[in-house]
Amino acid sequence: MSKLLQNKFALSQEGARNLIKAIILSSILNISFMLPVMFGFQFIDQSLKLMSGDSMASLSSLGYYGGFSVLSLVIMFVIAYFQYDSTYTRIYEESAKSRINLAETLRKLPLAFFGKKDIADLSATIMEDATQIEQLFSHVVPQIFAAGISILLMAIMMFVYNWQMSLAVFWVVPVAFLVFFSSKKLQNKAHLEVYQIKRGISDTVQEMLDSVHEIRSYNRERDFSNKLNDELTGYERYLIKTELVLGALINFAYVVLKLGLPTVMITGGYLLSQGGIDVFTYIVFLVVTARIYNPIMEIMDNLAALLYLNVRIKRMKEMEAMPRQEGRTEFEPDFFDIEFKNVDFSYIEGVQTLKDVSFTAKQGQVTALVGPSGGGKSTVAKLSARFWDIDSGCITLGGQDISKIDPETLLGYYSIVFQDVTLFNSSVMENIRLGRKDASDEEVRQAAKLARCDDFIKKLPSGYDTLIGENGARLSGGERQRISIARAMLKDAPIILLDEATASLDAENETKIQAALSELIKDKTVLIIAHRMRTVSGADKVVVIKNGSIEEMGLPSNLKDGIFSSMLETQYQVG
Repeated sequence: MSKLLQNKFALSQEGARNLIKAIILSSILNISFMLPVMFGFQFIDQSLKLMSGDSMASLSSLGYYGGFSVLSLVIMFVIAYFQYDSTYTRIYEESAKSRINLAETLRKLPLAFFGKKDIADLSATIMEDATQIEQLFSHVVPQIFAAGISILLMAIMMFVYNWQMSLAVFWVVPVAFLVFFSSKKLQNKAHLEVYQIKRGISDTVQEMLDSVHEIRSYNRERDFSNKLNDELTGYERYLIKTELVLGALINFAYVVLKLGLPTVMITGGYLLSQGGIDVFTYIVFLVVTARIYNPIMEIMDNLAALLYLNVRIKRMKEMEAMPRQEGRTEFEPDFFDIEFKNVDFSYIEGVQTLKDVSFTAKQGQVTALVGPSGGGKSTVAKLSARFWDIDSGCITLGGQDISKIDPETLLGYYSIVFQDVTLFNSSVMENIRLGRKDASDEEVRQAAKLARCDDFIKKLPSGYDTLIGENGARLSGGERQRISIARAMLKDAPIILLDEATASLDAENETKIQAALSELIKDKTVLIIAHRMRTVSGADKVVVIKNGSIEEMGLPSNLKDGIFSSMLETQYQVG
């Protein structure tokens, strides 16, 4: 049972055990709710006997029922206390563990995964899906099982008491569930469609927020607004259509259930006229019938919610099943040469991105990756830091295969400056300190000076304590890029990857940064990607990559009559 629940609902072993406990206690609580009713019926029966002059009944026995009613309330309170703990507290703890496990999964995924997935999709899975699963597990799943078990036990007792009347009560239940489950396939399809449409709308909203500057600059607000309105209208129409169809099927199941009451009335009237039952039994079954279909309908409602839960659980399982990057955490190389040995790599199966790439980026040297756009330069740089795992060949750092090293351990030796800078809505000081969390304020300021940030930071309203807005919205592109370079300088790692690190800088600031970088890269392994030839003119080695293959390699001065010299000549002519 525990294994079944683990696989069905993507629970931990402890979570499955707690769910079983919650189901059992919820079932006991439901059964305990019947105690006052049972005593009430017995009290009525005893009263009827007294009124009819039955000598076996006595007024003293009536106090017995009152005492047991009070005792039943105490019992229900104790059961409810433990049921609440197992059904809510333990399930919320399981939800917390699930979120942590999902975060750990994301932490172990290749960094490139996050470049392929949109933020709206990931955040919806982490927040919305996890929240919905938590609510359904605490308010739906235990209650479904508990209601089913308690109704089954009650049905058994009723059949033992009088099978004819019980058959009249329960014949509608399998028919109603047959109607309900006949719509299961349609419900699953509808839930999946709704889920995907909502994700599409979230993506559109996220895209509009991310591109608001471009949208406004090209006067496209109305177009994007109309697009969102069309998606919302389509979503509304689909919801109305599916709710009408599914609602009709489910309500038809409810109508079938309600047929049980007239059946009981007719059957009971016939048996009463034939002397098969007494008036008290007839009244008991009428009262029970009027009440018992409501929890059955609640089971159907909860089952419908459970079908929607399946879509979200499937999504969570998909994320948790994604291949993680792992490796040993003990890694202290004696040197920091990066070597590519016959590396093949593809983003999409069957479409090769890199073919037989081999070169060495030596420690203490600057290795420049140049070539036409889309040739594979950024891919090579990111593979060197294990953003992806390669298809074949080998990449080593200090002579050791990086595919055997834990990515977090490996990245401890890298300082990376991307062309697309990411900053946080925090102070300038804390954004730079991201490079090394234990750095002192003075060390942060020194890194900022080396990266030529100090001048513009002093002009900010609160200097280094100025909040720069989401993704550095209050800074220019060049200022944001210099903050990123300051981070790398603060980290002072033995390997530096620069992907168009000076692309947003003017010529004057680029010259200053190049001077600062020359201090930073001493005795370090440097991989630099740049389209400006002046950026790579001082490199110790140039690796020209075109269409995923190395076309040329060597000192800049030795690369003549080839792609590199052609690019160099073209840029000088344009300049």
